[in-house]
Amino acid sequence: MDRQYMQSVFSPERMHKYFGKHTPDEAKAIKHYQLNISASESFYPSLSIFEIALRNSLNRKLCDKFNTQDWYLALATQPGLKDLNREITMAQKHITKRHEVISGAKVVAELTLGFWVRILNAEYERILWKDLRKAFPNMSKTDRQRHNVSAPINKIRDFRNRVFHHEPILWNISKVEQIHADIYTVCGWINKDLPDFIKTVDRFPETISSIKTEL
Repeated sequence: MDRQYMQSVFSPERMHKYFGKHTPDEAKAIKHYQLNISASESFYPSLSIFEIALRNSLNRKLCDKFNTQDWYLALATQPGLKDLNREITMAQKHITKRHEVISGAKVVAELTLGFWVRILNAEYERILWKDLRKAFPNMSKTDRQRHNVSAPINKIRDFRNRVFHHEPILWNISKVEQIHADIYTVCGWINKDLPDFIKTVDRFPETISSIKTEL
């Protein structure tokens, strides 16, 4: 493999940063690209657990708030929440398109991570935060403020999108390690035993340790 091959397969635009960073060492640039794939792959367990745990915990509190598993049906008429209905409608359309019956569980699974992160933003604080803060029972009450929860979760969401869209993540390894630590922290807020569970399937520590010796 050489520069011409990598650019023909992965595009000159995608490879530009790698070859620019390691000029004139083309082999090092290609190795960096390979290591970026390995690092991204090693995040799959922790990111998937984070996403599922977050949406399930928030869903439970929305069920409590609206006193129904079909809480999403109330958004269309709830003052201040109507703009969320577009994402609910889209989720329902996707379910129907698969010829499946719409249910609370299916809607919850179909909604994007962006939806769950969004409902923690400042625009919904007055309406939702009093209930949603209970989705993080292991966070100390003094620290359990909306912005303290929303900030790291938004960063994790942005990082998750980079990983799942195959973008570079290895320009700053310390930032990558901090995101990994933040995932553990947030999961611990949701369930105190969750960080230990993540460790049973998490290969990021050994992967990043190996990468540090190669970059």
